[in-house]
Amino acid sequence: MKKVINVIVDGGKATPAPPLGPSISPLGINVMDVVKKINEATNSFSGMKVPVKVIVETSTKNFEIEVGVPATAELLKKELNVQKGASSTGKEKIGNLSLDQIIKIAKIKFPNLNLKSACKQVIGSCVSLGITIDGKNAKELIKEINDGKYDNKLG
Repeated sequence: MKKVINVIVDGGKATPAPPLGPSISPLGINVMDVVKKINEATNSFSGMKVPVKVIVETSTKNFEIEVGVPATAELLKKELNVQKGASSTGKEKIGNLSLDQIIKIAKIKFPNLNLKSACKQVIGSCVSLGITIDGKNAKELIKEINDGKYDNKLG
């Protein structure tokens, strides 16, 4: 029988402390082995919260790790190298990204969506965080995308 444990960990910094250790210990597998494998798999997401599934085959005590993609807001904050978004949505701006940076995040977060739709999803997240794109607010950029201004970049 398989048991699935879902946790959110700091990329590359999982520990045997809660929530991971207490969830895994009763299953009879080595918690430090799980922690090591998670840290190896999430190291590229250092500084971000990352969803992880630990799938344990209870009869054999074998396990596998599935690493999810961090939240869009986490990817945007990492790209800007900031810790948090705007405290006053709509009034405060915390930074500016290029459309190319938005495209990069869209490809990571939504690899199965068409690029134009994926970019609009990411740009929507920029609104609440207080991020402008190429100096424009998100609504203005989405209108330009809908009008076809960036079709050469977004296909």
